[in-house]
Amino acid sequence: MKANLSFLDWPFFDDSHRVLAEKLEAWCVAALDDDEPADVDAACRDLVARLGAAGWLRYCVPAAYGGMHETLDVRSLALIRETLARHSGLADFAFAMQGLGSGTISLFGSDAQKQTYLPAVGRGEKIAAFALTEPESGSDVAAIETAAVATDGGWIVDGVKTYISNGGIADYYILFARTGEASGAKGLSAFLVDRGTPGLDDGERIEVIAPHPLATLRFSAMRLPGNAILGEAGRGFAQAMATLDIFRTTVGAAALGFARRALAEATGRALTRRLGGGMLADNPITQSKLAEMVLDVETSALLIYRAAWLRDVKRQRNSREAALAKLHATDSAQDVIDKAVQIFGGLGVTRGAAVERLYREIRALRIYEGASEVQKIVIARAHLAEHRR
Repeated sequence: MKANLSFLDWPFFDDSHRVLAEKLEAWCVAALDDDEPADVDAACRDLVARLGAAGWLRYCVPAAYGGMHETLDVRSLALIRETLARHSGLADFAFAMQGLGSGTISLFGSDAQKQTYLPAVGRGEKIAAFALTEPESGSDVAAIETAAVATDGGWIVDGVKTYISNGGIADYYILFARTGEASGAKGLSAFLVDRGTPGLDDGERIEVIAPHPLATLRFSAMRLPGNAILGEAGRGFAQAMATLDIFRTTVGAAALGFARRALAEATGRALTRRLGGGMLADNPITQSKLAEMVLDVETSALLIYRAAWLRDVKRQRNSREAALAKLHATDSAQDVIDKAVQIFGGLGVTRGAAVERLYREIRALRIYEGASEVQKIVIARAHLAEHRR
């Protein structure tokens, strides 16, 4: 079913976004499939290289370092993730991690750090990763225990990170560790860690329901040079949150891509599946489900591109709006995909069916980069603060 790009007429976009969406759609049709690969690591390396060669990864880095825009344009990132996710969950993953795994460098790195990493990220020559989560501190970033102790001319790092996307295949990691300037969130710093650094073990892989490269990282007396730190010591929490503020909206966009694909698959099924003397689409129950799916898709798109527009055009901090977009888009995409599975019946839970793959792909998006429960806290606190003023 042909993609419906009519939403590009909304005032959130300018002509460059419309051109981007149309060109990327054509590339995806020609270059991508959504089959699950036998070798996920090799597939991700190949996707990063092809996304880089085609120029799409230029949207992940600033123009001064080979990127497309002077600063990161959230609307472009969201459009790319939505489009890629509609065609291939793994392609979306490969693109997203190049952005998330380099975003902290773009925002806070020195010129030397930016020159070393960002052009290669934009060309698809370095695979990026963002190492924040720990076994005992998932949503509670302030409780990070991995420690970086200052020594003469550098740092010694000990600790564990887990559920790290691109773990095991990344060329470098953005690592958040406790440097102890203060307790809690004020005592964290960000570091650049190249793969192969002595004391880093990234070989422990994690298998999940929708196959992606994922690993536990272990640091044992790992030595880093003094210039491995990103920005100021003690500012790691703020740096992580600033990075997530940009990319959280795009998680909602990926969920929207999954939901659009599910709606298209369900619509095609309803129009071609015979039921009694007519088609499944003639059934009022099916029509009700499709109407609910359309409503969820449309409201998610409005929330996502409003949040992106506020960041790009109004230059406003959009933590509240990004949280609204991610929460609604990921939770409602789960519902949309579940309805699609129901419309397909037994075929919907058959291994390899498009909606079955979507059913597995969507679940993680309600957890990573801030679980749905965390987004509710962000939204409620912003709402209460506004009314207390």
